[in-house]
Amino acid sequence: MISGVKDIRSRMASVRDTRKITGAMYLIASAKLRRAREDLERTRPYFRALQAEIKRIFRTDERVENRYFYPPAGEPKLEGTVGCLVVTADKGLAGAYNQNIIKETKALEAKFGGNVEFFVVGEYGRQYCLRHNIAVRKSFLYTAQNPTMPRAREIATVLLEAYDTGRLKKIFIVYTDLGNALEAQVRVTRLLPFHRADFASPADEKKHAPFEFQPSVGEVLDNIIPSYLAGFIYSALVDSFCCEQNARMTAMDAANRNAEKILDELQVRFNHVRQGAITQEITEISAGAQAQRGGEEQL
Repeated sequence: MISGVKDIRSRMASVRDTRKITGAMYLIASAKLRRAREDLERTRPYFRALQAEIKRIFRTDERVENRYFYPPAGEPKLEGTVGCLVVTADKGLAGAYNQNIIKETKALEAKFGGNVEFFVVGEYGRQYCLRHNIAVRKSFLYTAQNPTMPRAREIATVLLEAYDTGRLKKIFIVYTDLGNALEAQVRVTRLLPFHRADFASPADEKKHAPFEFQPSVGEVLDNIIPSYLAGFIYSALVDSFCCEQNARMTAMDAANRNAEKILDELQVRFNHVRQGAITQEITEISAGAQAQRGGEEQL
């Protein structure tokens, strides 16, 4: 319980110092968010162009066979190990951002009976796995604070190698998506194999003359898919980074508001304590003066 004026002043100074830190963290997160979204918008045209080329292939041959797609008949049950790429932050102070990712990851693991290989991006996810004795197949030891296309290609290469060799039958990614309304949502998306419906053209889309692919449709797909996968992973890394910064901005804004509330309460208490001290001092002075006058009258 804070009682003295000195103690209250000390507490108020401490709260103001904390508010300066949280305010600075809010501004830093805001700048990082703006820069990351600009980087993502510059790369989206390339990603959309790859998606359009894959759609063009399926317009030409709807029943093309490829190991990265389910057969035309549908989605057969694939038995075997499932890969899971988990994208977390490097640190906390971002509300429930990391906890929500871990929650969805545990749900995915339970769905496949624990037969999951984990691939981790972000120090928070790595430390969580270490603390809970969770085996990690591959931990990408670079910061989640600087998502780049070369790093996305490295991740895609590792995952494709595991898929092409048959060690992994399905590959999922758990990341956080930041929508247009700045509402973050954890998404669990299957990276491989693809559904043909993911690349289906709208019924009212204008039809074009069929294309010829050299040397073959299958080989063209084999060359496009790794780039498409790397583009999707890069997009997920940047989206996650944006969500982390947005969550940190929200957390720091809440901290700033709480600091203001605490300062207001401390100011009221400080005023009461100071007024009480002044009143007590005036009372003591008055009592002393009265005692002195009484002594003089007796003389």
